[in-house]
Amino acid sequence: MFFEDLTFKGKSIPQVILGYGPFMAEPYFGHRSRLYQMDLYSSPQNIADVIIESYNQGVRAINLVNDPVLIEAYDIACEKGCEMKVIATVGKSDVDYLNPNYEVAKEADWEEDIELFSKYDCPLMLVDEFIVDAHDWKLTSKILTKINDSGSLSGLVTAFPSKMTDLLFDNLDVDLFDFYMIPFNSLSYMMDISAFNASQREEFRQKLVKLNKKVIATRALAAGVLQPKESFTFFKNIDYIDAITLGVASCDEAKEDFSLLKEF
Repeated sequence: MFFEDLTFKGKSIPQVILGYGPFMAEPYFGHRSRLYQMDLYSSPQNIADVIIESYNQGVRAINLVNDPVLIEAYDIACEKGCEMKVIATVGKSDVDYLNPNYEVAKEADWEEDIELFSKYDCPLMLVDEFIVDAHDWKLTSKILTKINDSGSLSGLVTAFPSKMTDLLFDNLDVDLFDFYMIPFNSLSYMMDISAFNASQREEFRQKLVKLNKKVIATRALAAGVLQPKESFTFFKNIDYIDAITLGVASCDEAKEDFSLLKEF
């Protein structure tokens, strides 16, 4: 499951994407964020080792943001022959994930990000969730247009997939983008859906089908709340997710998680 490439508008995009969450010690990991800060973000070489092991397990894409430590780590991995397709998120800022200041997020230098990632093998660039979720449709449209002009495909990231999907049709030219990255897991953890029973899943599925974009699932393991086997079993029965991002925090996790995913 997922270990194939998705071909779209002349671009080849791997369906399994290595996520950056643990590498960046994102705060939504709770107490583990401090451990990730010490073990990963403080050492580009350690991050590079995990990237290389993921590559050895067959992963051929990585989600990157314009962060000097993360970019250094990826460049180290590339020097070892581990070049992946870069799925870039542009406009990421340092705002507090748990209490974001959207006005500050909108000030991110997304133009610099587009310029940077245009130098990589980057078939797809996504607008960061804190910009998208600010509902500044003019700014979001401008960024999408700049991405499209760069030659990459474009997409949106949102932390509120249910609400945002409803808003898009009335506020944004949906023809400007082709990909949609959303938190998605069996618990609806970090989604704007209080529960995820059969009827709610079907309602959500219909929203995504209507939007008619290629959907990338993130937070698939619910920030570590779900065991990989439990998560992958759920995804096996979902037919409207086109790609998945998985963050791993060690070489052992990369071996275990990606080996297991191949079995589904």
